[in-house]
Amino acid sequence: MAQRIGDYALIGDLETAALVGRDGSIDWLCWPRFDGDACMAAILGDAGNGRWKIAPTDPAAKVTRAYRDETLVLQTRFETATGAAVLTDFMPLRGKASHLVRIVSGETGKVRFRSDLSLRFDYGRIRPWLRSESQDLLAVAGPHAVRLHSSAALAPRAGGDACGDFEVEAGAEAAFELAYYESFRAPPAPLDARAALASTTSAWRRWVGRCHYRGPWRKQVVRSLITLKALTYRPSGGVLAAPTSSLPEQPQGARNWDYRFCWLRDATFTLLSMLHAGYTREAGEWRDWLLRAVAGDPEDIQPLYGVMGERRLSEWEAPWLKGFGGARPVRFGNAAAGQMQLDVFGEVIDALYQAEQHGVAMSRPELDLQRALVGHVERIWREPDRGIWEVRGAPRRFTHSMVMAWVALDRGVRTAERLGTDAPLDRWRAVRQEIHDEVLALCFDEARGAFTQAAGVRSLDASALLIPLVGFLPPDDPRIVGTVKAIAAELMSGGFVRRYDTGEADDGLAGDEAAFLACSFWLADNLALQGRRDEAAEVFERLVGVANDVGLLAEEYDPATASLAGNFPQALSHLSLVNTALGLEADGPAARRAARRSGEQGLSRGRLAAARRRRA
Repeated sequence: MAQRIGDYALIGDLETAALVGRDGSIDWLCWPRFDGDACMAAILGDAGNGRWKIAPTDPAAKVTRAYRDETLVLQTRFETATGAAVLTDFMPLRGKASHLVRIVSGETGKVRFRSDLSLRFDYGRIRPWLRSESQDLLAVAGPHAVRLHSSAALAPRAGGDACGDFEVEAGAEAAFELAYYESFRAPPAPLDARAALASTTSAWRRWVGRCHYRGPWRKQVVRSLITLKALTYRPSGGVLAAPTSSLPEQPQGARNWDYRFCWLRDATFTLLSMLHAGYTREAGEWRDWLLRAVAGDPEDIQPLYGVMGERRLSEWEAPWLKGFGGARPVRFGNAAAGQMQLDVFGEVIDALYQAEQHGVAMSRPELDLQRALVGHVERIWREPDRGIWEVRGAPRRFTHSMVMAWVALDRGVRTAERLGTDAPLDRWRAVRQEIHDEVLALCFDEARGAFTQAAGVRSLDASALLIPLVGFLPPDDPRIVGTVKAIAAELMSGGFVRRYDTGEADDGLAGDEAAFLACSFWLADNLALQGRRDEAAEVFERLVGVANDVGLLAEEYDPATASLAGNFPQALSHLSLVNTALGLEADGPAARRAARRSGEQGLSRGRLAAARRRRA
């Protein structure tokens, strides 16, 4: 079994996803949707917790792999002493049923393969009832059922598994198809594997054809956009943080969380990456998901929701799973849904504001919602919270949370000014200024010339890199320059930025974590906005260089072991890659956005004059 997070690749059908190892083993698959119970969970345990491995019987086979250009179709090439063959893995975009297709095609000579399927429902715990029906194998466990259709004979074994050897020679192929259906319904008809491959390839390439970006990092940007599309739950438009749960932030550590949900915190990053890359429809669908999820009383808003906007995401542990590399506990659900996180209000309001700025008109109900959210922030902005990193220790008055409270008031004021809507503008402006003054007074350490993690503490936090990106201060303000310098000196490890010093955290979770990739992209954004473009490009190149062999990024990266860490692939890492690449353009959207957000205070004199000319 693959033992490094970077050994996996992603396939999916826009409603669920699977992880495929370099060894040809699918070690993670949830059905019927991203947050459903896994029926293959070997990645969090072992082969006995469910997997589907198709690989040569020769253990010395040489392995190379890549996605078909501009698709989510994975091709793994195995070369043995007797020949070479390619395993093609994909999930057709879902129609009436969800299908997983695997095609083994002979290239040269002859290669003997083995297909070993072990289905384990309920997160690797329940063995299904397996039976033969005509040329198919049917597996049933409670409400879940799976049909296996293949051109190679697979024999059911005791315990609900199916295994078989087969051989392919040059020009020949063997096709396998796994289809999910509800056990009380009839199984779906088998697919034509080759036709499904052609249509899936064509669909992804048509989608990529809408991408506006033609810059020097197009390959990386396109792979990130495909990944983000693959993490989008098509029926609702919700974008997941990651398709996995409990992949550890540190080896054998306890920072293991379920990320198969939609975070409000990613709202603006998601919206802007889609809009600037040319995907206005997807941006609109995400905005609509956002509006539905937060509908109701502002006091009831939570930091994350299910893919359809569900609110109950109870956290629990699975003791029968030993964890990835022994990292326990293995958790499903996420208790952070019940936390008070002040910054998410600013994110939601900013996302609505940015959408309106890009031509997505705000309806009267949406304006009313924005006004209610701003009014709520006006009342609670001084309360301590759990912050952007969802700490499980004591609440604090985090700097980033206060800055995002300022964003909520600022975007509320700007929207009302722009649209001429009824709002208590004098009061909102006064509160906006009050928050601004308090952040500068309580969260800036004059002695070290940098913003700190929270009011009254000296420790640093990489979320301070977002201060100029949201327009709170100009990127060339001495306080921002000092903060960037301090973070580079104290939070960088091996050229990558850590979120904060975990040794100073009070969350009860011991051990250091790896560098957080999004924070490193934010550093590049700051350098670019300060006019240090060569340095920014150097940081960016370093970041894209740690993607795995098929271009995917996890949440974190450990420079000491040169390995990816945390849930994988991570939407925020790929969102940040897209936005930073776009921002590194000489006159890219990041520079224009900084000019708009910070108004007349946001840029140096020369860049400000250029921004004014563009607006004129």
